[in-house]
Amino acid sequence: MICYCNISNLAVTYPIVMTQEQRKARPTLQDIADRVGITKMTVSRYMRNPESVSAKTRDKIAEVVEELGYIQNRAPAMLSKSSSKAIGVLLPSLSNQVFASFAQGIEAVTNANGYEILIAHFSYDEEIEERKIASLLSYQVDGLILTATSHTERTLQMIKTAGVPVVEAMELPSHPVDMVVGLDHIHASYTAVKAMLDKGKRHIAYFGARLDTRTKLRMQGYDKAMEEAGLPKYHILTHEHSSFTLGGELLSRALAECPELDGVFCTNDDIAIGTILACNERGIEVPQRISVVGYNALDIGQAITPRLTSIYTPRYQIGEKSAELLLQALDGKRSERNIFDMGFTISRGESL
Repeated sequence: MICYCNISNLAVTYPIVMTQEQRKARPTLQDIADRVGITKMTVSRYMRNPESVSAKTRDKIAEVVEELGYIQNRAPAMLSKSSSKAIGVLLPSLSNQVFASFAQGIEAVTNANGYEILIAHFSYDEEIEERKIASLLSYQVDGLILTATSHTERTLQMIKTAGVPVVEAMELPSHPVDMVVGLDHIHASYTAVKAMLDKGKRHIAYFGARLDTRTKLRMQGYDKAMEEAGLPKYHILTHEHSSFTLGGELLSRALAECPELDGVFCTNDDIAIGTILACNERGIEVPQRISVVGYNALDIGQAITPRLTSIYTPRYQIGEKSAELLLQALDGKRSERNIFDMGFTISRGESL
């Protein structure tokens, strides 16, 4: 059973229209050669093996490549005048169920429209994302679906140069690259912590891992609710990857810092489930002594005792909408809006 609110849709009226002419205007080897004042063959040799040209020339070529946002074409058979019928999808994690559901939503749309998806993994790292995007664009993908909203300058330059439609999914950035499909993580977290406060909890800790953008946004929502209530904040954080065992480790730290702990809001369900299991092991009653709320409402949360209360995020629907917007843009039928807030709900479990 689901309760609480869905966030109303946002609308912004400044979509970036990328024409077919822009997509054909990618810098070529000849463009680089002309800028540097060398032959195209020298540039080609550099691309195959940078050490094959002099250090001075190598530095000049590298500078122009960076300036132009040059994208190497590894699939010359896919002529720029035709579609590759492929969409590049960047995922931050391959072990997280959240992104499996998201990718399934994308494929439901791409499969029905004769498109393939090429998935790349970037481990929440902007530099890795840059390399993966360069690789995907080198294969002439028709569009990109990203799951991060913070990018390197080179990534932004490459996207601009390629001229392909882009969807940033899972968040609602204030300055999107192109189109956005996601939810308000700050408000979702604020709503969950308010619900804990309404249950009389006063010593609530926030458990966060990785410290990626979404973990920090959720912490902002927690902070806002605790500050409004005039209560102390307890940030129990780690750079480690999320896991069930991590929940127990963070609980030990939280109890040492705050023996009066009576609530835990977790950045995801893995940590929340691990926290409940650790409480059960210690003989700590949930939710009587400590309430636990998770994030993403994964099915496994309903298979433990007590059942986990969690924020439900519509990952599958976000994937679907992202793919729909991308294919519409490729078909020249862009939506008048470019930001879509898909909302959230809070599942009624037994841990609150």
